[in-house]
Amino acid sequence: MADLATGQEIALWPGTPPGTPEVMGPQQVRDTSDSIFFTHRGVSHISRPRLTVIRPEKPNGAAMIIAPGGGYSRITLEVEGRDIAEWFGRFGITSFILTYRLPSEGHANGRNVPMMDAQRAVRLVRANASGWGLDPNRIGLVGASAAGHMAASVLSEGDRLLNPVLDAVDGQSARPDFGLLLYPVVTLEEPFVHRDSRSCLLGPDADEDSIVRYSAQNRITGDAPEVFLVLADDDASVPAENAIMLYQALRRAGVRTEMHVFREGAHGFGIARTGSLPVGRWPELARAWLERIGVLTG
Repeated sequence: MADLATGQEIALWPGTPPGTPEVMGPQQVRDTSDSIFFTHRGVSHISRPRLTVIRPEKPNGAAMIIAPGGGYSRITLEVEGRDIAEWFGRFGITSFILTYRLPSEGHANGRNVPMMDAQRAVRLVRANASGWGLDPNRIGLVGASAAGHMAASVLSEGDRLLNPVLDAVDGQSARPDFGLLLYPVVTLEEPFVHRDSRSCLLGPDADEDSIVRYSAQNRITGDAPEVFLVLADDDASVPAENAIMLYQALRRAGVRTEMHVFREGAHGFGIARTGSLPVGRWPELARAWLERIGVLTG
């Protein structure tokens, strides 16, 4: 694969991203793991959004942009980023882990910068697909938790340009060809809202119009690609109704969707935290789904 290597970082924007101050404090990384053998790092204060490449041994041309969650206040790096990328790399998918800007860290129109970065990521991969040995029609967007809200918004609004046109990349479509969402935040409306995500995205005193407008289930149209949803019924952080609302909105729009609800798993299980529970089978179910919709076979 031309010009791509595991660990390589690719800047999303030429120079300072739109809406970001020229000078910001340093990026911060915090490890919240209580184990000396495993890390659980979260990154915040992001002024340089980027993609980090995880290249498979035998790439098949498919690409997956992975957006880890973190309640819009941080981005978790391993559980919802690297682990997922390495697993799907077994099947030839080239992954790009997305480090996106967070809405409450001083960016102009902060509530739009996560989605803006996700759109730019899709456009950037599509614009460079030929040179990177990728198929521009097999580019997916994966979102976990709060990043599931961001990804769900991009699925139907991929061609809505949130930033001023900067270069030829902005002429590309930002509509992913498939979406894979893990225990996503979807609605910002009561009673099933994840309040910390809403507060970070819209501010603590958001008006009702903004709450309705930014609820992802209200943004779905028939232009969305096929979607795979996975969650646990015992999720005490993001109620299962979030994913159910999205599933219903996709069905109403005529978008083919597959959803798996496991009895146990709680929130943030990723791949490594599933243990011996049945929810640990979700990556294989997702692999089978990707094969059925033509992502693995081209």
